[in-house]
Amino acid sequence: MRHRAGERIDYVVTFLEMDARPAFPRPHLPAGPAAALIGADRPPVWYFLDLYDAVGAGYEWTDQHDRPAGEVEAFLHDPAVTLYSLIRDGWPHGFFVLDSRAPQVCDLGYFGLVPEAVGRGLGTFLLQTALHMAWDRPGTRRVTVNTNSLDHPRALPLYQKAGFVPVRRETRSRVLTRDRDVIEA
Repeated sequence: MRHRAGERIDYVVTFLEMDARPAFPRPHLPAGPAAALIGADRPPVWYFLDLYDAVGAGYEWTDQHDRPAGEVEAFLHDPAVTLYSLIRDGWPHGFFVLDSRAPQVCDLGYFGLVPEAVGRGLGTFLLQTALHMAWDRPGTRRVTVNTNSLDHPRALPLYQKAGFVPVRRETRSRVLTRDRDVIEA
């Protein structure tokens, strides 16, 4: 169904967990141009927000813009939080954030590809790599992630295929920032 910017809609957030390292091996980068996965040390807020917008603008990722810059910076600079960028052809194709601030839990706080990188086999590579890196963090006993019905339609199936199990769902409401087709909650 087509919805207009400014319209209030309901959407469903699905919370998922994984309580054991996945059985799949560490993935190899898909064939193609040179690439690197780079962890950022105390990244500036603008860099995170640029990636956040490049990946999430089409999916209503707006919440980080409502937070004070100092709060976002404190999150990014926490030693238990790491932002990783997938650089290919010299530009960011995607990113993820691992957040280990909660005891024994590593949350995949953000994950995604820029629109130009979708459909090139990078999503599975990036997710599987992120999961192995999450389980490599000392003390990790559980990995969590959440997605919602405004995200890419393949997000939830991708997480489940990787071994995540839904543990709860919540219906929420928001005002759309742009026109879009929405799968009804």
